[in-house]
Amino acid sequence: MKRFLGLALFVCAGACLLQTHAAAKQAQPAGNQAQVVDTTVCAVLQNPVKFNGKMVRIKGTVSAGFDQFIVRGSDCRQRIDGIWLAYPEGTKGKAGPDALLELQPASNFKGKYTAPERTPVKIDKDKEFKKFDSLLSQEHRKGGMCLGCRDYEVTATLVGRLDGVADATLKRDASGKIIGFGGFGNLNAYPARLVLQSVSDVTPKKIDYSKSDALTKGDRQTGMRPGMPTDPMLAAKWEARAIGNSPTGLQAQKDVEAYGGENSKHNGVNISYGGRINELSAKTEGLGKEESPDGVLFNCTFNMNHLHAESLSKAILHMGQHIVELRNPKPGDENAPLYILESNAWAVTVSGAMASRQKSLTLNGGYVVWDAKWQSSDIGSNFTSAINSFLTNQELLGR
Repeated sequence: MKRFLGLALFVCAGACLLQTHAAAKQAQPAGNQAQVVDTTVCAVLQNPVKFNGKMVRIKGTVSAGFDQFIVRGSDCRQRIDGIWLAYPEGTKGKAGPDALLELQPASNFKGKYTAPERTPVKIDKDKEFKKFDSLLSQEHRKGGMCLGCRDYEVTATLVGRLDGVADATLKRDASGKIIGFGGFGNLNAYPARLVLQSVSDVTPKKIDYSKSDALTKGDRQTGMRPGMPTDPMLAAKWEARAIGNSPTGLQAQKDVEAYGGENSKHNGVNISYGGRINELSAKTEGLGKEESPDGVLFNCTFNMNHLHAESLSKAILHMGQHIVELRNPKPGDENAPLYILESNAWAVTVSGAMASRQKSLTLNGGYVVWDAKWQSSDIGSNFTSAINSFLTNQELLGR
């Protein structure tokens, strides 16, 4: 399996009142009176189907990032070591990922698909939730371009409905065409999803950016280069061409083409700028209303509260790479793990940052994956080391 694209371009009365409040948070809203099961992140990841459809109570650490909104445990040792987190539809919370790609069967889907029936969840938007949501949405803005960077992770006790599948990989026929869907969250790659009902015991943890801030001190996210279009899709196309005719540059051009042109109404890629990226959406849980050339819809959402100007064009390059690899995988890469898919997408994204002359690019948690001060001979090894550490330690992905 190909591990990377061309790397050359390489987060008393008072006591009684508190007890009463805690008890109220453990109870479910009217209409959701199922028993709450106490469990752990690791127990869920070891057997997601066991908890499917159940109301669970989990203590874990929640982090949001570029394409991530997960609950993590303590070294669960799974290939994907986190539970995807989602708010119920209509929550209107602020926390969540910057970019999200979800797959859905199109109206002309050839495989067998039955939309799941799930018990609705109503969220308790109390002070604890508002604190939780606010902390996870705070951006880290020092240094140069910092994609998905948040100031805080949050440890908390979470109650919600657990959705789980035995196998989150996409099912394909002999030709590589998708005939069955996987799990939840970004790329439908997560085997478990927690739909949040309530949160308590919120404890913030400041993410340490001291090393990356020192490395990128004085850097600023550059504005659009002269001649670079202000339209984000056109800017992404400009960047892809600017990378050049290297393998990564040619791949980047394919990645932008994956979105289709202005008249490509039925190419199966739907783009939303500013949709409710952190919420469950009933319309994406069932059969889509549109057709697609291969019977699959690729629903791509960008969070305009966190993506601005050139950071948006980088996100477009990144998600375009995912669309290409999922839609037309190379032989042997049909079931590439999320670790490999993300490695390849970040190689293209970093190349875009270099082409647009960003002085640096940092990822959530303080991982510097590009620095213009690097010697040309060190770019490949520095990127590889940083992205491996980011994917393993921050996104909790295994090979």
